[in-house]
Order: sequence, then structure tokens, then C-alpha cells
Amino acid sequence: MMDTTKFIEESIKSIKEEVKDEKVIIALSGGVDSSVASILASKAIGNQLEAVFVDHGLLRKNEAKEVEDTFKDRLNFKLVNAQDEFIEALDGVTDPEKKREIIGHKFIEVFEREAKKSGAKYLLQGTIAPDWIESKGNIKSHHNLTLPEGLVLKIIEPLRELYKDEVREVGTALELPDAIVHRQPFPGPGLAVRVLGNITKEKLEICREANAILTQHVENEGLDKDLWQYFVVLTDSKVTGVKGDQRDFGYLVVIRMVQSFDAMTANVPDIPWPFLHKVSQEITANVPEITHVSLSLSNKPPSTIEFE
Repeated sequence: MMDTTKFIEESIKSIKEEVKDEKVIIALSGGVDSSVASILASKAIGNQLEAVFVDHGLLRKNEAKEVEDTFKDRLNFKLVNAQDEFIEALDGVTDPEKKREIIGHKFIEVFEREAKKSGAKYLLQGTIAPDWIESKGNIKSHHNLTLPEGLVLKIIEPLRELYKDEVREVGTALELPDAIVHRQPFPGPGLAVRVLGNITKEKLEICREANAILTQHVENEGLDKDLWQYFVVLTDSKVTGVKGDQRDFGYLVVIRMVQSFDAMTANVPDIPWPFLHKVSQEITANVPEITHVSLSLSNKPPSTIEFE
């Protein structure tokens, strides 16, 4: 078991020694990894750190506002709206690895632009062990590890050797709210890897609305306490359905719900059938573009948690 107090003390000291009087910018997503990295750096260097939250248009419903409300009084916080920039860059791209590469490079472009405004020399990232292990093993690349050549900013990754459960321990020790410490992981590329195939604003909105319905029911039933992640994937397939007495042709979505300890392995738990039935009915009733709801039953391995 890790010595959390020792880790925090050593991380703060290490950041201070490396950064000295320079300014630092961090890619804050609102997830536990970047949140813990932000608070660590803030304790080390205070307002030398600028926490930049980029709204890339690939977020869950109301997520940008929730993150801003959580951190605007805790950190030197800045919200950057880059929705059009990201979605235009992804237009016509269907390969998941290419999506991740584009998003990673686009993030760096935005952060370098913001760093020039603030005079920052360093980029702090919330990279953790499973990120680089999966990238190194060619399982899937992580957007914060697909860095472009010629990167001007120097990278700092204080959580690089930790696993998710250890990051949560550090977050609790830093007195972060439980809502952040135990927030379900959300991929850096966001809905770009949960909307299969080409990315459009319409498809993102469909996925966003269906996901919000699932999330509301999971939390209302208290299932979130036992789940690592729960989300909806919008496939690139359309299937025949019936709306009223008319034939319809709409999207197939897949519900993915898993339990895990550190994201290196995951299993699909037994989910009550009445719950699944209710969620399926509500999704098809409230998101007219969807005609069919399926459930993913594959563990990790052989599957990964995300579809892309």
C-alpha cells in the first residue's frame, strides 16, 4: 500500500524544484486524474499554475458548467471554448486511432496557444500508469501521449506511476470532494470514442442525450456506487424500428456498464432486468433518432472498456 502523505510531499517538492519561478499550464478535464494533478501543482506553485479546461464539444451533457462550477474558486481556472475547432478537425475521420491522434494534437495546439498568452513554459498532465501501459502495448493510444514533434512546452506528469485507486487515495488525502474523487472515468477524447464512425454535431447530441438518461437512472438506483463506468455508445449502424404505426430507421446504441479496480481488467456485473428494460424504453421514447438499444456483455480482456 502506498504512503500517500509521502507521495504528496515528494510530488510538491519535485514540482517546485523543476518549475522554479516559471508558469505552468494544466489540461484540466474535471476527472480525478487531472483534478489531483491540478491540486498537487497548486499546492506547490500557487498562481504560477493556470488550469485550462477545454470544451472540445465532445463532453457529456452539462459537463462544462459542472467543471467550471467546481473549480473556478479552487484554482486559477480558465474555460476555453474550442468546440468548432475540434469537430472540424474530426470531420470525415472514422479510424479510432486517428481520432485520438487528432484530438491529442489539437489539445496541444490549444494549450500552446494559451501558454503563450500566460507565458507558461510547462504543461502538466494527469497521465497515470494504465495510460502509458496501454499505449506502449499498442492496445490503444491515449490522447495525452500522442504528442506532436517539436512540442515547445516541457511535460510534467506527477501521477505517471500511479493506478486509479492510488490516485483516488491521493485525492481524498488532498480533501477533494467525493464527487470528484469517485467521478467515473471519462476518456480524454470524450464522446469521439463513443460515437463510432464519423463525428457530427447531430450524432454527438444523440449520444449525449441517451447517455444522460442512462446516467440519471444509474444514479437514481444507487448503482453508481458499484460501477466503474457506465455509458452509452452510438454505433454507426442503423436498424429498422416502429414509431406509432410507421416504419422507422434509426440508430443502434449499446449500453456499457463495468466494474473494475484499476481499469487494467473489468467485468460486466449482473444488472437487474427491470432496470435495463426501463432505460431502454426511456431512451427510445425520448431520443427519436434511436430505434434499438443493446447491452455489451464483454469483459476486459478480451474487450477494452471503451469501444474505440
